[in-house]
Amino acid sequence: MFFRMTFGALFRQRGKMLMVAFTVALGASLATAMLNVMFDVGDKVNQELKAYGANITVRPRGASLLDELYGLGEDSGAQKYLAESDLGNIKTIFWAFNIVDFTPYLNIHARLKGETVKLTGTWFNHHLELPTGETVDTGMLNMKSWWHIEGSVSGENTCLVGRIAAERQGIKVGDTITLEVGGKTASFTAGGIFNSGAEEDEYIYIPLAAAQNLAGLEGLVSSVEVSALTTPDNELSRRAAQDPKSLSIKEWDTWYCTAYSSAICYQIDEVISGAVSKPLRQVAESEGAILQKTQLLMLLITLLSLAGSALAISNLVSAGVMERSAEIGLLKAVGAEDGEVMGLVLAGVIITGIAGGIMGYFAGLGFAQIIGYSVFGQSIAIKTMVIPLVAVLITLVTLAGSIPAMRLLLSLRPAEVLHGR
Repeated sequence: MFFRMTFGALFRQRGKMLMVAFTVALGASLATAMLNVMFDVGDKVNQELKAYGANITVRPRGASLLDELYGLGEDSGAQKYLAESDLGNIKTIFWAFNIVDFTPYLNIHARLKGETVKLTGTWFNHHLELPTGETVDTGMLNMKSWWHIEGSVSGENTCLVGRIAAERQGIKVGDTITLEVGGKTASFTAGGIFNSGAEEDEYIYIPLAAAQNLAGLEGLVSSVEVSALTTPDNELSRRAAQDPKSLSIKEWDTWYCTAYSSAICYQIDEVISGAVSKPLRQVAESEGAILQKTQLLMLLITLLSLAGSALAISNLVSAGVMERSAEIGLLKAVGAEDGEVMGLVLAGVIITGIAGGIMGYFAGLGFAQIIGYSVFGQSIAIKTMVIPLVAVLITLVTLAGSIPAMRLLLSLRPAEVLHGR
């Protein structure tokens, strides 16, 4: 009898129930799309931000200490170096797959046309054999993708000249320049002139091997820039950055196995002898702030869409109860308890909500992919954990939206409604 009355009411009020199902489906679709995007947006935003360069620097321990204590840079004369042969180990750490690119630098001074110029050896595009037997292609041109470069660099005798250095020395693309370092000379073709809008515009970049040969520093580099996908910092990562030994064993495991910038720096220091890695705080914190604001926006859209659905359900169910007031009054008159009548009405609403929720979930997956391709140019990963979350949220919204209707139902008096009052 219960199910016959429930489905009978659904059939008689199919117009309103379809509207309830549509409302629930709309809320479920937005919640599904936003939650899937929110859980996947971290990697997407990180990948977008990685186009703006490195977020970790690796320097020799002694050089880093002098810089911290006395503000002495590479001009201090107390030069320390890292071994180029260790650099492949960066791609062997626990978070190796989060290392997007890395490139070394060897900073020296050279003489060009009688003037001192800033010269840096680096990898433009480098094919590297890893200790694991794998290979990786990395280099400065990948990391500095926002540089505007006139021309191109290829070959061991090609250099890349900064805009300011080119203007000072009157260098144009295709010119041959001769550099002198400590009595050694080498000629390079200016393959490209770049504009970075930063201090690098004063530099001339040449292949790392050529710089090492000129400076007599074979196999050595001054520093390394690393571009890594990181997780925004929290209280645990900040404590670990100050002193990893202050963490408990459980906290240390959590920190080490999470892609915090401090954890990645720690692991890089483990595989490069004499190195001190530091995150570029301004870059890392900006990435974290952008990510948190993006996720907060997604969460707010989800909550607002569900609140709107609850209000719409409230109006529709209340209207349905008013429409069925005579039927409800008759049920009460023949002895039905308030709880039984409420169960009858709620059963219809919940069945409608389940149907709308299922339709909304699959529609939400489509919306998530549209957002993914429109904003990030790639698909959004479907998270199974969203299914129970959406189910719980839709159940709560449906029940919350039914509360005004249930209060109205409880206030109905059989004698009044049966007499049409």
